[in-house]
Amino acid sequence: MFQVEQLSYTYPNGNEQTLKDVNFHVNKGEIFGLLGPSGVGKSTTQKVLTKLIQNYKGAVLYKGKDLTQYGKDYFEDIGVGFEMPVHFSKLTAEENISFFKKLYKNPADTDALLKRVGLYDDRKKKVSEFSKGMKVRLNFVRAMINQPTMLFLDEPTNGLDPVNSRIIKNMMKEYRNQGGTILLTTHLMNDVDELCDRVAFMANGTIAEIDSPKNLKQKGSARTVIVEYMSGNKQKTDVFNLDTIGTDDAFLSIIQQHKLLTMHSQETTLEDIFIQMTGVKIDD
Repeated sequence: MFQVEQLSYTYPNGNEQTLKDVNFHVNKGEIFGLLGPSGVGKSTTQKVLTKLIQNYKGAVLYKGKDLTQYGKDYFEDIGVGFEMPVHFSKLTAEENISFFKKLYKNPADTDALLKRVGLYDDRKKKVSEFSKGMKVRLNFVRAMINQPTMLFLDEPTNGLDPVNSRIIKNMMKEYRNQGGTILLTTHLMNDVDELCDRVAFMANGTIAEIDSPKNLKQKGSARTVIVEYMSGNKQKTDVFNLDTIGTDDAFLSIIQQHKLLTMHSQETTLEDIFIQMTGVKIDD
């Protein structure tokens, strides 16, 4: 879907490059996570890919064609959900949606979208009366308003309760399964783990690592298993090598003769990987 090659950018009057030879690609039909702490270039990269910034260096291809060769038709193809929802607060949700629908040639069935995110019964209310979570859900509807084939989402579930977060994540998965492509930026690592096919970690204006969440966690994990079990009236804990566990007599004896309490591998978390890859320092 996208091929980004040696992308560099310096803001006007900037003293140093915000983006430094960034290279990555986004496959059609995947959810691609672009992760990193604030100020490393995620938003700038998104602005380039959504044609809000154009005087960059390097090459950006969309569907094999240079992005600079696209005109206004490009915006018919993409949907964008910004992190901070911006709506016309004095208009109702329905009026907001109606306004933006007029900008596109092939708008979606927005009543169906409003019903799906639980806002249909509130469509006559002014957005100023909406809670933060309601505004976030309306923002997602607006990103889907033109039936895009490429979707840019920035913190799409931030501020949502678990039920509404699940609705949005299910809609994202369905969109991907139907052939849509998503570039996702978020600081919620559980969402990344659940949704993303691949993730790219950004640090200091460049890409530090790209891989699937599963592969990244396996790379950083200890090949051990911790077993907690009861031995008589005492709770005990032992650690075993994951690669030899099937022939380890001590392990086999434990699972055959004792009551197991817990057993889990020492898999690292995406949060740990985020900190490691992006160079974030944490004070003890």
